Amino acid sequence: MNIGKNYTLVFPFILTIFNGQINKPKPPFFIMEKRYTFSEELINKTIKELNITDLGTATIGEVARLASTLEKETGVPFIRMDQGAPGFDACKIGIEAEKKALDTNVASKYPSPYGVGILKKESSIFIKAFLNIDISPRSCIPTTGSVTASFGSMIACSQREEKKDTILFLDPGFPIHKAQLNITGTKYLSFDIYNFRGEALIQKIEKFLAKGNICAILYSNPNNPAWVCLTEKELKQIGALADKYDVTILEDLAYFGMDYRTNFGKPFEKPYIPTIAKYTDNYILMLSASKIFSYAGQRMAICCISDKLFEKRHQQLAKRYNNAGIFGDTLVNSILYMITSGATHTTQYGYAEMLKSATDGKYNFVEAVKGYAERTEKMKHCFEKHGFHVVYNKDIDEQISDGFFFTIGYKNMNCAEIMKELLHYGISSITLSSTGSEENGIRACSSQMVDKMFPILEERLYAFELDNKE
Repeated sequence: MNIGKNYTLVFPFILTIFNGQINKPKPPFFIMEKRYTFSEELINKTIKELNITDLGTATIGEVARLASTLEKETGVPFIRMDQGAPGFDACKIGIEAEKKALDTNVASKYPSPYGVGILKKESSIFIKAFLNIDISPRSCIPTTGSVTASFGSMIACSQREEKKDTILFLDPGFPIHKAQLNITGTKYLSFDIYNFRGEALIQKIEKFLAKGNICAILYSNPNNPAWVCLTEKELKQIGALADKYDVTILEDLAYFGMDYRTNFGKPFEKPYIPTIAKYTDNYILMLSASKIFSYAGQRMAICCISDKLFEKRHQQLAKRYNNAGIFGDTLVNSILYMITSGATHTTQYGYAEMLKSATDGKYNFVEAVKGYAERTEKMKHCFEKHGFHVVYNKDIDEQISDGFFFTIGYKNMNCAEIMKELLHYGISSITLSSTGSEENGIRACSSQMVDKMFPILEERLYAFELDNKE
C-alpha cells in the first residue's frame, strides 16, 4: 500500500483482524524511512482539502472528519480518541419505550416546550434518588441534548441583568460551549484550574466575580476533558460565592456518577453524587442521556432549574421579550423553543422509562458503563509505557478516577505537535489548547477502544516511541 511519497507500508495486523485473530507482529512492522502509518504528505494534503486552518485549535468535528477521511483514503483504521461518542449499545429500555410511544401516535403531535408530564415527573424523582435534591417536575425541562440546554441557559443568564453580561468557564472544558457564545457574541472569560484547586480555586473565582460582570459559571463534573472532579468543599464554597454575587452556576453532569472512586448508582442511598445544588439555589443542572444511557443519537437531556431560580423575575428579560420576565418561562418559551421547538416527543418517553428503571433499582446506569474506566486504565498504561504522561492526574492530593476521558502529554512537545505526530501513527485526538487548557497535551477518549484495538495501539505507540527518541 502506497500512501505518500517515499512511504510504503505493510500492515500484517490488518489481515489477522479480518480473520478474527490478533497476532501482534514483531517490530519494526512498517517498511519506510520512518515508521509512520500515514505520511506527512498525505496528512497535509487532507488537511488542506478539508480547509482546516490550524490543527492546534481544530474542532472535534474537524478532527473526526480528518481521521475518517484518512481511513477512507487508505483503508487503514484509526485509533479513534477524538470524539466522545458512546462505545456501548443504547439502553434497550429506552428503545422499547420509544417504540411503544410511536404506536400511540404521538409522532403526529407537537411536544409541549415544557416537556411531557411523565418525563418531568421521573426527572424530579431521579434527581431526588441520586442527588438527594428537591426540584419540582415543573422545573425539569427536556432539551435536545445538553448542548441545547447550555446554549439556552447561557443566553438567558447573560440577558437577565444589563451589567452582568459575561460567562466564566472553569477550564479545561468542552470546546462547543465557547463556540456557542461565538454565535450570539456573548462575552466570556476563563482560566485553567490546573494550578488552582482548593482555596486557590475559590480565591481565583472570587477575583472574577468581584468585578460585577459575571452572570454565570459553567463547568463539567467530572470534567471534560481532564476528568478531575470538584470536591465537596470546593462545591460548597463556589455555592456560597454564587449567592454572594448573584451568579448562576451551570453544572454539566454529562458523566453522571462516572467518578468510579466512589460507588454511586444506588437510588435513595448514600453516597449521593456531588452537585452544586446542595449549596445554592442559583443553579441549572444539565443531565444528558448520551453517556449514562448510551443514548447519544436521540439527542435528549434535562435542563434542571432550581425552583427559586425558575420563579425569579427580571426586568431586563421582561423588557427584551415582552413578557413577565420570569426566568424559567423566558428560558423555555422565548429561548429554548426558538432554538428547537421542543424535544422529540417519542424520545421523551424513552428517557422517562430509563430514568424510572434507574430510580426503581432495576437498571444500574453507573455499572452499565463502567467499561470505560477499564478501557482507560489499560490505555493509560499503554501510553505511559511508551514515554507519555497523564497531564491532569490529581484532584488536589487524590489520584483522579479512570473514566470516559483522560489527558496525555509527551516530553516537551506542545499540543499541536503531539496531536499531529500521533496522526502519523493512526491515532486521532484533540488538543488540550482547544479546551482552554494551558498545559501541553491532548484529550483522549476511551469509548471507541474495543479489545481488538489494544495490540494495534501498542504497535503504533512503539513506533512513535522509536521515532521520537532523543
